[in-house]
Amino acid sequence: MQKLPTTISNTEELWYALLLIVAVSLVYAATRHELFRPILYHALRVAIWIVGFMLAIFIVLVAMDWWIS
Repeated sequence: MQKLPTTISNTEELWYALLLIVAVSLVYAATRHELFRPILYHALRVAIWIVGFMLAIFIVLVAMDWWIS
């Protein structure tokens, strides 16, 4: 069986990333809107964008780890 990359084996640290994504998304959305519904809608869109970007970086790093080793 192949060894898991370091980024996958440390999943307990992802909880910090989740809380950080929620906080950053809400603060960023609240600086753009004043009403509650647009804040939540924009925060969801920003959170999806952040997770997508992090996932893309993760895929690149895993591919590089696989290619180097």
